[in-house]
Amino acid sequence: MAEAVNSPVRIVLSPDEGQTVWLRKLGIRFMIGGEETGDNFALVEHPIGPRALAAPMHTHRYEDEYTYVLEGEIGVQIGKKVLVARPGDLVFKPRGVPHAFWNAADELARALEIISPAGFERYFAELVPLFPPANEGPLDEEAVGAVREKYGLEMDMGSIPVLAKRHGLLVDAPPPSDR
Repeated sequence: MAEAVNSPVRIVLSPDEGQTVWLRKLGIRFMIGGEETGDNFALVEHPIGPRALAAPMHTHRYEDEYTYVLEGEIGVQIGKKVLVARPGDLVFKPRGVPHAFWNAADELARALEIISPAGFERYFAELVPLFPPANEGPLDEEAVGAVREKYGLEMDMGSIPVLAKRHGLLVDAPPPSDR
């Protein structure tokens, strides 16, 4: 037993540890990656700005996602079903099923996202350099598409105006500054 405690693997992650990046109004705090779990799962925290669309309708080819709400209200559409998850709720988003999620309230929301198997967490890291503030030039749609294809993600960008109107979401607001 002493060997496990003395191993170099991190056994506690404090609230101020783990790199956080922003893709528009969706924050991604990398907590545990596949390299630490034998690619079994990854864990990220998503702070989401008020009334922000975190992700339009999209479908994962390779992984399931489990969203555990820590604070706020997170709206989710899975297939045709729409619901609002609150603190303590766990939402299952299976691979192969289109889904979207957003902050359904006027305050910051936070959720833990379990990705199984691991790997998709690296998608976020690869997208960050393509979007502001890292990239101040025009969006390279071809590069974004290549990253999506690499990770088996189909994104329905046409769902953005529909979701925004239906749920009163802000699409072009800057990322929240309180994190």
